[in-house]
Amino acid sequence: MAGGQERILRRRIKSIKSTQKITKAMELIAASQIARAQGRIAAAKPYQEGMARIVLETALGDPAAAGRLLGTPEEVAKVLVLSVVADRGLCGGYNTNVFRATERLLTALAADDVETRLVTVGKKAQGYFRFRGQEVEQSFLGMSERPSFANAREVAEAAVTPFVGGEVDQVLIVSTRFLSAGSQMVEVRQLLPLVDPRDAEQKADHEHENGVSRNIAAHEDATKLGYTEFEPDAAVLLVDLAPRAAETQIFAALLEASASELTSRQRAMAAATDNAGELIKKYSRIMNRARQDSITTEIMEIVSGAEALRAGSEGDEGGLVIETRV
Repeated sequence: MAGGQERILRRRIKSIKSTQKITKAMELIAASQIARAQGRIAAAKPYQEGMARIVLETALGDPAAAGRLLGTPEEVAKVLVLSVVADRGLCGGYNTNVFRATERLLTALAADDVETRLVTVGKKAQGYFRFRGQEVEQSFLGMSERPSFANAREVAEAAVTPFVGGEVDQVLIVSTRFLSAGSQMVEVRQLLPLVDPRDAEQKADHEHENGVSRNIAAHEDATKLGYTEFEPDAAVLLVDLAPRAAETQIFAALLEASASELTSRQRAMAAATDNAGELIKKYSRIMNRARQDSITTEIMEIVSGAEALRAGSEGDEGGLVIETRV
């Protein structure tokens, strides 16, 4: 019985050690990629800031011409929701948090009698929403870990085309914002119409006062004096700028989501490695206790057998009868 239990525990410890090696390797890989992902976010910021500056100058040049391309729509009847998650799991609550935020948003819109269309990025979203009976209009796979600008353009086409064609009144994106290596948050942002830069600037100033890094829309160029001529007109320029600005925002969201996914995976795998070590200690103690019990039982059996043999030997000598015949 004890020997069988010991064999089972040995197999279990061996299996846990193999799993621990895998989780440790995944932790190290994710940790090595986090710095690269942060570098990509920083490298994309100048283009993002430049696009925000152009949108701001164009909007200020002819606010009336911006029309439905800028600001928050007064009446919303149809909304397209873009949900960004990972292609793989094993990253803690990263995917789950985005799923919950997306479901809350869809439920709130349905309660207001708003028609919704769902577009997802990430393989995990495809199975999740299918299981819950939520129709996914279009799903993009294989771009969550290392997104490119071409990927952002592909996603933007699926989100911008319905808006430009008047099929939807608003496009919202649900993704994870990367604040730092130790802090990420799921947020819902308006992608289209473009957020009014003046509103974004006020929000950025508020975040800056509360210790959060300033938004790209909060730049000093808004206070510069000067006159800008637009060729073509501001209204025509905004029509062309809207898709490009959406591409830039989607690319930034994909980059931040990628960094957040790697950070969550690194933390999850570190916790899994530590838990595996605790299990190995636990099962090793149980196995050692079982082996000691087995050894103690064997010693007791040997001692009991020796005592029985000695007692039997003494009884035979005392009761020996010798007969002599003549």
